[in-house]
Amino acid sequence: MNRINYRKTFLLGFGFFAISVTWSVYNAFMPKILSSYISSAALIGFIMTIDNYFAVFVQPTVGMMSDRIDTRFGKRMPFIMVGMPLATLFIILLANHKSFITLIIFIVLMNLSMSIFRSPVISLMPDITHKENRSKANSIINFMGGVGAVIAYFVGSILWNKGMKYPFYLCAALMLISFIVLFNFIKEKRDVIGYESSKEEKVGLISGIKASGNVKNVLFLLIAICSYFIAFSGIEAFFTLYGENYLKVQTSAASISFTFISISFLIFAIPAGIIGTKIGKKKTISIGILGLVCCFLVIAFIKNINLIRGIFVVCGFFWALININSYPFVTDMAPKGQTGTYTGLYYLFSSIANIVSPPLLGAVIDIFGYKYMFIYGVLFFAAAFVLINSIALAQEQNIKVDIKS
Repeated sequence: MNRINYRKTFLLGFGFFAISVTWSVYNAFMPKILSSYISSAALIGFIMTIDNYFAVFVQPTVGMMSDRIDTRFGKRMPFIMVGMPLATLFIILLANHKSFITLIIFIVLMNLSMSIFRSPVISLMPDITHKENRSKANSIINFMGGVGAVIAYFVGSILWNKGMKYPFYLCAALMLISFIVLFNFIKEKRDVIGYESSKEEKVGLISGIKASGNVKNVLFLLIAICSYFIAFSGIEAFFTLYGENYLKVQTSAASISFTFISISFLIFAIPAGIIGTKIGKKKTISIGILGLVCCFLVIAFIKNINLIRGIFVVCGFFWALININSYPFVTDMAPKGQTGTYTGLYYLFSSIANIVSPPLLGAVIDIFGYKYMFIYGVLFFAAAFVLINSIALAQEQNIKVDIKS
């Protein structure tokens, strides 16, 4: 029985740790910085979604490129060696911008730098992990990301009070430390299971899906992922307004409520990986979807914020069951040598959801009101459940192993 290398997985987790710290600092404080230059909330919102556009157009391409190349540092590490130092530099420059124009330039360059290394660094997890252990490994990596977010929010908030630049300096320092850890401790040609030099033929996104042997199953999974991210990200974006306008609570009370899901997700990340390893990814994701359908149906009919927070704790557990096992499920379907391509596909479909959902839910709210916001989530989660369970069981490629392995 193949065993997971916990030390190596933990060290690899510094990649997602750096990503999580960066986006947490960026999302928490950049709108405030932008608001000092522009008054349009819509324009601020558009600028804040630039990363999703890069995820759609850049990350799939970078993922494919990281499958094709072969250097003395490996396939993924060259992109990490370029992207992480550049991101560190542009984070520092962003903190020291002198005008709105330079701020926008550094925002774009930082987002581009992040897109260069995200798919490759995430692809290293399935590269160094046997299929039956990928849910466990992904849970550890997501736990590291959760720790990064907690550090960013709590320490970043303290540093913000001392000056606008300091949260970004923290972010840059942790990015650089994470790069040093990855570069020194992750050696692809030593650590990647069955490392092989790249073949000469080029594989595109469409041909990559066809190479899986079952186009229908891959598309069902990717569209399901898009569907449940549409359900979740839209509600996440609008919950503060939902609290103000429908629950009639203060802005601070509404905004802090969604953190109950985040904290619960962090607590249950590793157990979710263990469950996915034990009973299979498809079944685990299905349980998570059904759980969130039930939770959202209940929330749709109550207006007590404290009761909703309690249900959010349960939602965090079910969301962990889904999120921790989704990416490993995608990589299990990837043909040999195409992990980077499938990582790019995963981010492509999840990013499309993040782009589409806020305006789509906004239109629903404009027409029907906030009362039906959680019903919107239920419908897209239900669609995801149907799609996930349309995947042939044999395609899950997940071995049920003893939990002690």
